[in-house]
Amino acid sequence: VHPNVSQGCQGGCATCSDYNGCLSCKPRLFFVLERIGMKQIGVCLSSCPSGYYGTRYPDINKCAKCKADCDTCFTRNFCTKCKSGFYLYSGKCLEKCPDGLEANNHTMECTSIVHCEASEWSPWSPCTKKGKTCGFKRGNEVRVREIVQHPSARGKPCPATSESRKCIVQRKRCQKEGKGKKNREEKRKKSNKDENKESRQESKGRAARRQNRDQRENNNKTQPKKRKAPNKDENLAPVDTAH
Repeated sequence: VHPNVSQGCQGGCATCSDYNGCLSCKPRLFFVLERIGMKQIGVCLSSCPSGYYGTRYPDINKCAKCKADCDTCFTRNFCTKCKSGFYLYSGKCLEKCPDGLEANNHTMECTSIVHCEASEWSPWSPCTKKGKTCGFKRGNEVRVREIVQHPSARGKPCPATSESRKCIVQRKRCQKEGKGKKNREEKRKKSNKDENKESRQESKGRAARRQNRDQRENNNKTQPKKRKAPNKDENLAPVDTAH
C-alpha cells in the first residue's frame, strides 16, 4: 500500500488519501469526483447527485455526468428532467417542441395538444318570459350543454354552452296561487261527491231490484193454484138419433 493511502477511512470510503479523499468505496456505494476549487475530491454516496447517473461495475460503482441540458438522467442519452429553458420529450431536452405538440411550462415537457370537447345539447326549456310560463304570447326558450374536456394552451377553444331562441305560445291568463289551489280543491271535492252520488244510486238500484225479486217470489208462494176448467164436450149428454 502506498504511504499516502489509508485503510482507516470514514464516510463510506474503502481506501482514501489525505490529498484525493476517497479512492474506492464500500460495497453498494457510488464513487463520484467533486470539484473543490482547482482540486477534485473523491466521495462515496448511496445515490448519485443531481446531474449524474449511476453505473455499476464488478469492481466499482461510479457516478457519471448527464448531458449539459439535463438536470437528471437515467443514462447519458436519456434525460428524466431538463434544466431551465428546455422541454423534455422522449428522454431528450429540446428548446422547442416538435410539430403537433405544445410546451407545458408547468411540467417542462412536450405534451399532446388537447382540444375542447362539449356534451350534447339538452332539450329546449319551456317557453318563458320574465320567469313566467303564462300571460304572454312571445317568449324565449333555452338549451344548455356541458364542457367534458377543457383545452390545452394551443387547443381549440370551447364553444358556447347555452343557446336561446324566440318562441310563441298560446296566450293564457295566469292564475293566482291561492285561487288555483282553491279551484283544484273544489274540483277534487266535486269529483268525490259525484263518485259518492253514483255509488249511492247504484246501491239503491240493486236494493230495489232485489226487493222486487223477493216480492215476486213471495207472491208465487202464497197465491192458490188455479184448477183446470173441464172440457165442454165432456158435459154434453149423448144425442138420441133413433127417432
